[in-house]
Amino acid sequence: MKKEILIGFLVALAATFFGVFIFIEFFSNYDFYTSIDLIIEGGLQGKVLVLGAIANFFVFFIFLKKKQVYRARGVLLETFVIAFFVLLLTLFTK
Repeated sequence: MKKEILIGFLVALAATFFGVFIFIEFFSNYDFYTSIDLIIEGGLQGKVLVLGAIANFFVFFIFLKKKQVYRARGVLLETFVIAFFVLLLTLFTK
């Protein structure tokens, strides 16, 4: 059970980073590393991270469709961790 939740957590983490990468590549006029620098300068890390976490919806519903409930719980857990991290970023970067 714990192994399945960990697998879901790690898959969701990879999906979030993949979502961030896709967002930066498709919606930025600059190369990847310049875009990262501009995001950090502008204090937009939380917003970009939330947009990247949208990919977790797809992973979550795929796990539910395959009846892998514990992996879906891992995805949900990772989504809550990302939300908490974004909250901390928002509170402490002002």
